[in-house]
Amino acid sequence: MLNYAGIPPLAAMADTDSRQLIAAELRSLIARIEISMRLIDAAMESEDDSAFAGSTEIVVLDDVTPRYATASAALNACRAELSHALQQLSESGSAA
Repeated sequence: MLNYAGIPPLAAMADTDSRQLIAAELRSLIARIEISMRLIDAAMESEDDSAFAGSTEIVVLDDVTPRYATASAALNACRAELSHALQQLSESGSAA
């Protein structure tokens, strides 16, 4: 009988189980990133809507939108990398 005391949980699991756990975590991270991206989009829209309320002639010097856009681009890159990692993990699982 194997003694798993002191072994990290992933090392103590069967390969298939650990791969499924990692895949589930990657999917969870992707979902959380997508929620953050939706929140950023909503914040950008609310900034745009509030800028146009009450006046027909507006000059907007928006220093917030570039930060939102930068954050959104960074999250998009993270999502792409996590999706790639998930794909690689599923391909390695089917090869085994």
